[in-house]
Amino acid sequence: MKLSGKSVLITGGASGIGQGIALAFAAEGANIAITYASSDPTETVDKIKAMGRKALAMKADLRLEKDCEGAVKETISAFGDLDVLVANSGGLLKRSRVVETSLELWNEALALNLTSTFLCCRAALRHMEAKKTSKKGNIILMSSLAAHDGGGFGASHYAATKGAVLTYTRAIAKEVGPLGIRVNGLAPGLIATRFHDTFTPAEGRKATVERTPLRREGTPNDVATAALFLATDDSSFLTGETIEVNGGLGLY
Repeated sequence: MKLSGKSVLITGGASGIGQGIALAFAAEGANIAITYASSDPTETVDKIKAMGRKALAMKADLRLEKDCEGAVKETISAFGDLDVLVANSGGLLKRSRVVETSLELWNEALALNLTSTFLCCRAALRHMEAKKTSKKGNIILMSSLAAHDGGGFGASHYAATKGAVLTYTRAIAKEVGPLGIRVNGLAPGLIATRFHDTFTPAEGRKATVERTPLRREGTPNDVATAALFLATDDSSFLTGETIEVNGGLGLY
């Protein structure tokens, strides 16, 4: 039980990669709080409780300062602490060529993927920095393969935000490392989730698999096991890094 008794907040934890991380962390002994926007959190919460862990689900719009601060506050109130933040929430919204991308879409992508990450990190760090322990906390941010390769067709706005998350991971890792807080990231490639069911045509997914050295799509559990490594003392001398979880697709 590598996370026994730890309190974890996972944004966007009701489905997809976030759900995979929530269940993997609960299996290692953590109490789990999740935020959700539209997904039904019932299945995730029930599975966490079935493992004997505490579970909390909070509907939140993480583009809003009050909702990010509220999620952190409610987690601490329910579990007594916040040890790990996984800032997973985000999305593509829709595909759009640059010349057809409205300022509204651009700003919405920034708010959904970048501003929400900043607001959740700030709220969590205010609590973590105040702890009177040597290991005060751990933060995991969610970037993407798109941060490196620019993303698929019509995803420039999404790729730009994920590139910013990658840089932000490094920046705050340097800032809070001396305080006893580690900050790392994950950059998934093609993961079999509702995200790609919605935004990536079947022929595009097939072509991506054919270019992937490991010749398959990833699963939420593939990302969750990497997140688990970052959340535990197995990675105690690691900070400011982003692990690529893409089956080798990023090699091209």
